[in-house]
Amino acid sequence: MRTKHTFRLPPDLAGKLADYANRKRVPQALVVEAALASHLSPDGADRLEAALARRLDRMTRQIERLERHVTISNEALALFIRFWLTSTPPLPDTAQAAAQAKGRERYEGFVEALGRRLARGRTLADELVADIAAAEPGSATETGEP
Repeated sequence: MRTKHTFRLPPDLAGKLADYANRKRVPQALVVEAALASHLSPDGADRLEAALARRLDRMTRQIERLERHVTISNEALALFIRFWLTSTPPLPDTAQAAAQAKGRERYEGFVEALGRRLARGRTLADELVADIAAAEPGSATETGEP
């Protein structure tokens, strides 16, 4: 036997309830019943804590992956700068203007290439992982396996 209850909800909450019930194609009373049962159950706090823990774990893994990508990017940039600074001879004053013009042209080409690369969605980190996997002994590319 079910007991009837009458209560009032603020308009915004009533709208959210109606939208949710329509999306799930269930009666609003069923949504309210499930929400009350979940809220009043003794293990409700444990379920909420477990859900939060799973979400925090996922966020931690994402942040660690992001940190790894930033570290790779920083190291690649530092290595390039060191190489460039040690291998580029200084220019005479008469060649400065031509070098600056060529530098602007090359930079524009770099920005265009970067835009195309970002649009493709493939990143340096993806390529590094693929290159490292291909270089490992026993990898599919070394053994001739597809």
